[in-house]
Amino acid sequence: MSTKKGILQIILLILLAGLCGGGLVLGRYVLQLPFNKTNARLNKEGAAFTLNFLIPAGVYLDDGATVGDVIRMKFKKTSGFIEGFLHMLSDWIPSRYRYLANVLLFLFWTLCFLSFLRIFTFIGYGRALRISLLLGGIVYYFVPDLSPESGDDVVFILFPILVIAFRFYLVRRKRDKEKIFSRKNRAGVS
Repeated sequence: MSTKKGILQIILLILLAGLCGGGLVLGRYVLQLPFNKTNARLNKEGAAFTLNFLIPAGVYLDDGATVGDVIRMKFKKTSGFIEGFLHMLSDWIPSRYRYLANVLLFLFWTLCFLSFLRIFTFIGYGRALRISLLLGGIVYYFVPDLSPESGDDVVFILFPILVIAFRFYLVRRKRDKEKIFSRKNRAGVS
């Protein structure tokens, strides 16, 4: 890689980090604004975007409520019948068996996708397994499971991503080695 390309990539990375940092600072500032005053001002000025849609039904908002507090109240997760039943059931089941059931649920979805890919496509086993692991993790993320926390959901998505990244690394490394050896052979033959 030439020095100009390296410097350009470093500058672009610094700009990207600055943009992300600026977005983070701006987001924190907006979340700390008082909700009632901000929404009243937006409504008074006739802004195209107001905060009225964030007001939860049946909740009194005092003057101390911030935009972040109202967003947390609005998007507080309410569980349905199935999720409530699974959480009640998961209190009776020991944690070791809950995690085993979650792994089996993940493997079930992975096997479903693997079967579909192998039957209806000409993808090889390795690629089909990596794709089905990723799709199984994504489906598992959205399906109710026996553990109330979301740590296992993240693990079942990160594991296939790490497998795909490791495979990508191995392929790149093998290609780079082949290029090195082919250059040596050409240099020795000439």
